[in-house]
Amino acid sequence: MNKENPKQCGAIAIIGKPNTGKSTLMNAILGAKLSIVSPKPQTTRKNVLGIYTENNVQIVFLDTPGVLKPRYELHKSMMGYVKNSVAESDAIMVLIDATNAKKSSEFLTPEFMELLKGCGLPIFCVFNKVDALKNRRDVLPLIISYQEMGIFKEFFAISALENKYVDDMMKTIATYIPEGDFLHDAEDLSTLPQRFFVSEIIREVIFHEFEQEIPYSAEVLIQEFKEREHGKWYIAADIIVERDTQKAIIIGKKGEKIKTVGQKAREAAEEHLGMPVFLEIFVKVRNDWRDSKSHLAGLGY
Repeated sequence: MNKENPKQCGAIAIIGKPNTGKSTLMNAILGAKLSIVSPKPQTTRKNVLGIYTENNVQIVFLDTPGVLKPRYELHKSMMGYVKNSVAESDAIMVLIDATNAKKSSEFLTPEFMELLKGCGLPIFCVFNKVDALKNRRDVLPLIISYQEMGIFKEFFAISALENKYVDDMMKTIATYIPEGDFLHDAEDLSTLPQRFFVSEIIREVIFHEFEQEIPYSAEVLIQEFKEREHGKWYIAADIIVERDTQKAIIIGKKGEKIKTVGQKAREAAEEHLGMPVFLEIFVKVRNDWRDSKSHLAGLGY
């Protein structure tokens, strides 16, 4: 190890309310699309691990599900990911939507504040979406009010969508990362398997193609993932829904809707994998899977 410029390595959990831009921010930091993004809340359901390596610094980011009040067993599982991430990290990044700070800070309840205070870690407050403000300086009153909470080490005002001020933020955050050897190769962006990312890609298409309850009632399970030296990779996926009526909506009249989902998901999967893909998608019903511990366990929650 170079004593004058020692390596630093640590983990940072990105937490916040749904739709504050956590996934967009991690993608901006990494310069690659790992987390799926949609305008709808609750898009992220499981932690997405992204590895940032720059010079002598390596940071493992955990893009966590949006903090919400659980209505289903699924939500309880999602909130479990958030709490575990806080326990496993070296620092915490709290993301606030600068255009609606009051609503996006509702998760900072007395109970959650105690969790943050008790973790003993550096906590950063990141005001996102400043591109939507008339002036970036409009964030200053927010910073003053959040300073009164007494838990934040640093404050940042950024635009994850436009990747503005993110590099400057990273330079400051790097100063808080502990010394230590890298845990991953410098070229690695994640340790999650490709089948995870393909399932997320299919879910992202569902979030963009359907309205109302369908995106929230749907889950994707990869049944087969065959990498081939020659020819197309073969991927078979199940879209899990809760009702027969939902299955009919996803399939669509004469199968047109599922055909569209399959085509868009295949194209996105090929772009992500850098390989031609033959993708088969099946739609299956598991009644009330969001509220079933056994179904959730089978889906990896």
